[in-house]
Amino acid sequence: MGEPLYRRVVIKLSGEYFAGDQSFGIDQPTIDRIAGDLIAAQQLGVEVAVVVGGGNIFRGVEVSARGVSRPTGDTMGMLATVMNCLALEAAIERRAVPARTLSAMVMPQVCELFTRSAAHKCLSEGRIVLLAGGTGNPYFTTDTTAVLRAAEIGAQAVLKATNVDGVYSADPKKDPAATRFERLSHSQAVEGNYKVMDATAFALARETLLPIIVFSIAEPGSIGAILSGTGRGTIVAG
Repeated sequence: MGEPLYRRVVIKLSGEYFAGDQSFGIDQPTIDRIAGDLIAAQQLGVEVAVVVGGGNIFRGVEVSARGVSRPTGDTMGMLATVMNCLALEAAIERRAVPARTLSAMVMPQVCELFTRSAAHKCLSEGRIVLLAGGTGNPYFTTDTTAVLRAAEIGAQAVLKATNVDGVYSADPKKDPAATRFERLSHSQAVEGNYKVMDATAFALARETLLPIIVFSIAEPGSIGAILSGTGRGTIVAG
């Protein structure tokens, strides 16, 4: 296999995917498979940081619709991302690969606080870095977190793992005529209002000149395939 396309990346994983076939919670075989894929990606010579959502445990937007304030609901959702990162950290370290959870929220008894210097240090030491707690602020998604953290730590790309193999003109599960894009500009992604990532994340990627590669996480080895240039996905850049 040739040289990887990128040397440092942030991978955005959906919390819902952590539930596997369940409607809620953490499916251990799924977590173990993701851990293996992340380790394989690192073994290509890539420094890997990961942002995980929390939707398999808690969705702040949904509880806010039932009367809880949006800031409180979002904070609860951010705590769910910490739980997911700790579960993934444990799965990685069971395979004798070092990992470290860094949180945007101060919780010293649980994990370290995210700082740029802490992230750089962990990556340089060969750890897979798990970025928990969102941005630490309400009203921002973990998609936006992934782009923000990528810009902060000098990553060369954001890999957005989804349940479809790229960005489509419509939901391919609902519209059989939907077409997949090989490439989009950041502006086209924002103007097209494609739901694969929120507009704030695309806009921040445009401002920071970060490419986003949207791909399917369903197949084992898909992360490594994207990094090696052989995987199927949509590149959002330029």
